[in-house]
Amino acid sequence: MIRHVVMFRWKAGVTAADVEAIAAALSGLPGRIAEIRSFEHGPDLHAVDGNADYAVAAVFDSIDDFLTYRNHPAHMAFLTDVLAPRLEQRLAVQFDVG
Repeated sequence: MIRHVVMFRWKAGVTAADVEAIAAALSGLPGRIAEIRSFEHGPDLHAVDGNADYAVAAVFDSIDDFLTYRNHPAHMAFLTDVLAPRLEQRLAVQFDVG
């Protein structure tokens, strides 16, 4: 199984309503992309200075399933229409969880 973790930093001026829109769009992805096995996301708790603003953690059965998700039209629409206008920085990693 493959875990995909991505962290976002928002552009200056991103509002709570913007973050709610991002969260709602993310919550809709598992229902539209069958390859997702597990999907969690949420804002940083601000327990440590310097953290990212938001994170997503997803699990897929294989690299191929992850790539299907990455290229899926619903995911691509989220990236371009919802995330990109609000995104300052994105970091991601995929690793084998056995």
